[in-house]
Amino acid sequence: MTVDDALTGETTELLQTLIRNECVNDGTPESGQETRNADVLTSVLEGAGLDLQVYEPLPGRRSVLTTIEGTDPQAPTLLLMGHTDVVPVSPEEWREDPFGGELIDGEVWGRGAIDMLNLTASMAVAVRELARAGRRRRGTLKYLAVADEEASGTYGADWLTRNHWDDVAADYVLTEFGGVPADLPGGRRLVIATSEKGLAWRRLVVHGTPGHGSMPWAADNALLTTAEVVRRLSAEGLGVRITDAWREFVGAMGLPEEFDEVLLDPGRVREAFDFLDLPTAKYCHAATHTTFSPNVVHGGSKTNVIPDRVELDLDVRTLPGVTGADVDAMLAELLGDLSDRVEVTAPASGREATQSPTDTPLYEALVRRVEAAHPGAEAAPWMNVGATDAAFFRKAGAVAYGAGLFGPATSLQEFSSRFHGHDERVDVESLGLSTQLWLDVVDDLLA
Repeated sequence: MTVDDALTGETTELLQTLIRNECVNDGTPESGQETRNADVLTSVLEGAGLDLQVYEPLPGRRSVLTTIEGTDPQAPTLLLMGHTDVVPVSPEEWREDPFGGELIDGEVWGRGAIDMLNLTASMAVAVRELARAGRRRRGTLKYLAVADEEASGTYGADWLTRNHWDDVAADYVLTEFGGVPADLPGGRRLVIATSEKGLAWRRLVVHGTPGHGSMPWAADNALLTTAEVVRRLSAEGLGVRITDAWREFVGAMGLPEEFDEVLLDPGRVREAFDFLDLPTAKYCHAATHTTFSPNVVHGGSKTNVIPDRVELDLDVRTLPGVTGADVDAMLAELLGDLSDRVEVTAPASGREATQSPTDTPLYEALVRRVEAAHPGAEAAPWMNVGATDAAFFRKAGAVAYGAGLFGPATSLQEFSSRFHGHDERVDVESLGLSTQLWLDVVDDLLA
């Protein structure tokens, strides 16, 4: 793959600017303020003569769309979609300024460097380059820089697909993330996200009886009951399911047949984790379980008052085929004799797991391009265990993949640790590779 150094430089500079705009989404409606990044991207695209459509369901929560129309209405439409918001940081834990966007030893540092301002920037540069070239293709190309991905797309992709589907509709969608090298037992693989887990967050309200903190013995302390609930949530066998997506990934790992048998057996899959490195084992657990992670707790009113109410928020991620009713049934089984003391609610709208087929022209194009950039490696379908905006488009009927292209210095294990972590950064080589990937895929699919 030949990479244009000038375009790599443009992508690097644009990424630095997007990081410095500090569009932090903490989940509240007034956060994010993606207008700052939307304005930058508007300037970039309008400079190439492109017209933009702007969407702002709440002040500050702005998304922008541009379209390069094809010549053949029967040809496919491809949407390149990147989000412009980032998650909060703990600055004191970073080696560098998380919003400095500094280029240090060939890497751009800052919140959003891999999630996913890198791809948002590279897509914008690729679209601008295509517009500058002026050659129309048979198929239509769209670029969407969307707000609010980090809080489930409420004011971004979810809102757009429900209210402006005709504008953003596409046959194919590319978004985060893929093209990352993973050194697995069978050799180097380049993952392409073809599916992702669903969201089914739950809030548990644990009830007790108030009393004086000086007499804790035999008290009905809601916090102690909550501690037992959390202990039960750690049960590793909860929600085990062997999915088609998991079977595809195991097949791509290139392991000995006897190891495959363990990974594909719901009763034995846990045995395999002891023989894998920790990052790989963590992924394998998430890809074979509906997971329950207790992440937020609120309770108690005063040091000398035994609490009678504790709220516990669970991040629940579901496998394909698992419904909200299934999640509630799992929780009821887990709570057991504590069920009458725990109230379960769903504080946010959930979404079920989604998956796109791999027998498509776009997937074939991605495989060709990522394998060409990494001779000797093989592409592998991958389940994203987090949540992305791809889910909204799959639900609406589009084929959507998580893509991108990263250099050999970026391992999947290291890449994954930087998502929402400290010292997030991306190497410049990967920025150039991703920019070129979008150009090449457009030629393959839309020409």
